[in-house]
Formats: sequence, structure tokens, C-alpha cells
Amino acid sequence: MVPITLPELGSPRPVLSLWYVGPGERVYEGDRVVEVLVPGATFDVPAPVTGIVVERLARPNDSLSAGQVLGTIDPEPDDSP
Repeated sequence: MVPITLPELGSPRPVLSLWYVGPGERVYEGDRVVEVLVPGATFDVPAPVTGIVVERLARPNDSLSAGQVLGTIDPEPDDSP
């Protein structure tokens, strides 16, 4: 499993606003998966890999911290030679 982690946003009070995807849904690397609110701004957290979302570990309105694991993705195997 590959973790979806919250990057450092430079704000002391990030809050999870919403999930764009749910467990069982396919995402592609770079797709937005989570919306996070900080005072005066909104940030999207991208999928770190292509695969299937397995679980969401944080919920809307949860207070977050940098580096926190928000969920996990089961990555697709790399088919490149």
C-alpha cells in the first residue's frame, strides 16, 4: 500500500474538507484525491501513484498535521520493460 500523506502547507490548522474519491475507486498519479482547507486557502492533495483507493483514514472536518497519512492506495504494477 502507498500512503496518501498531507504535505507541509505552512499553516498550523489544516482541516480536511472533502474526499474526491472513495474506497474502490481508481485514481491516476497526480489526480486530486483530497481537499484541505487552511485559513485563507484551499489545497488539493494529489494521488502519489496510479491505483485503487483502499481506505480513507481521515474524515471531513478532521484537524490534520503535516505528514499525516490520510488514506492508502493499492498501486498498479509497473508494466514497463
